[in-house]
Amino acid sequence: MEQRSILVVANQTAGSGHLKALVHDRMAAGPCRFTLLVPATPPNEHLTWTEGEARALAEARLADALAGLRELGADVDGVVGDPRPLSAIGDVLLERPHDEIVISTLPPGGSRWLKQDLPHRVERQFGLPVTHVVAEPAEKS
Repeated sequence: MEQRSILVVANQTAGSGHLKALVHDRMAAGPCRFTLLVPATPPNEHLTWTEGEARALAEARLADALAGLRELGADVDGVVGDPRPLSAIGDVLLERPHDEIVISTLPPGGSRWLKQDLPHRVERQFGLPVTHVVAEPAEKS
C-alpha cells in the first residue's frame, strides 16, 4: 500500500484530542506521513502583538503538538507558516505534494477560520480532499 501524505493545518487546536484521534484513524487505515502546519496568526486575546510574538506562540504550539503526535507513533514533521492560512498552505504544497488536507478549527463562533470559510476556500483553491475537524483548544501541559 502506498504511503499517503496528509497536510494538517491547525493553530489553537494543534494538540487537541480531536486531532490526535483523526491522525490515529488515518494511521490505522494505512501508511501515511503527516506535515503539521501552524500558521503564525496573531493571538485573539491581545489588541496589540508583534509578528515575533505570533511566531513564538505558533512555534510553541507546533512543538507541543508534534510531541503528542509522535507519541501516537505518527511519522510527522512540522512547520510554522505565513499568518494567512491560505498562503501558508500554498507554500507547503509548493515544497511537497500532499494527498489530503485536514483543517482543524475551533467551534463556530470562536473560529476566525470558519468565519473566513477556510475549509471550502482551501478545497476550491487546491483541488485536494479537505477534512474539517472541529476541536477545542489544546490543554496546556
